[in-house]
Amino acid sequence: MNELISIIVPVYNAEKFIRETMDCVMAQTYQQWELLLVEDRSSDASAEVIRRYIEEKGEPRIRMLRQSSNQGAARARNRGVREAAGRYIAYLDADDLWTPDKLERELKFMREKDAAFVFTGYEFADEHGVGTGKVVHVPETLNYSQALSNTTIFTSTVMFDTDKIPKDFLEMPEIKSEDTALWWKVLREGYIAYGLDENTTEYRRAGRSLSSNKLEALRRIWNLYRKAEGMSIASSMRHFCFWALRAVRRRL
Repeated sequence: MNELISIIVPVYNAEKFIRETMDCVMAQTYQQWELLLVEDRSSDASAEVIRRYIEEKGEPRIRMLRQSSNQGAARARNRGVREAAGRYIAYLDADDLWTPDKLERELKFMREKDAAFVFTGYEFADEHGVGTGKVVHVPETLNYSQALSNTTIFTSTVMFDTDKIPKDFLEMPEIKSEDTALWWKVLREGYIAYGLDENTTEYRRAGRSLSSNKLEALRRIWNLYRKAEGMSIASSMRHFCFWALRAVRRRL
């Protein structure tokens, strides 16, 4: 039975953080994993940091996949999924951190729920990866309708079971907020996302210009409603208002 977890990390100009992120994977209590670092032609020393780390650790479970050109996070994650050997797909952003038992706890939860799609709680962290004490709690389940106005699913906490959801269905659309667009696409097919309300992840927000730009975040979610989901203006406005309220609460 394939119990391997394939961890997909898109890497672009992450030289300051990527070693610490690799360390947190190495420290996992669940050791049946492969780490696929999709290097998206960074302009900094990310690729060299990864290469040296692999040599230093002599770790065959870590692979660096280099893109032919800078193609963005969606294509980077999609390549990682295509080349993954594991039954389970887990996402991790290049500057986020996991608690040592993240994979173990989440996989146990997935098995208990017989789920295809799970996610967990997380904590906001500062530039140094130190938690701020602000933990985001997650609901027990989310269906498609609920997820449209509750974007609490955070990428670095997600795990899929490809025995239940075909790998080719996990391709992220090439639009902004491609991760949320994928969650909605999966849920639209009738799958349920199960939330483990435990903090497993440190979400490092410093330096994330796109995520920290509130106006851009508003534009992205609006475009998802109108373009990705094809909603009317009235329906988009209704979901947008609920989304905004929940987004504010998560940060208070």
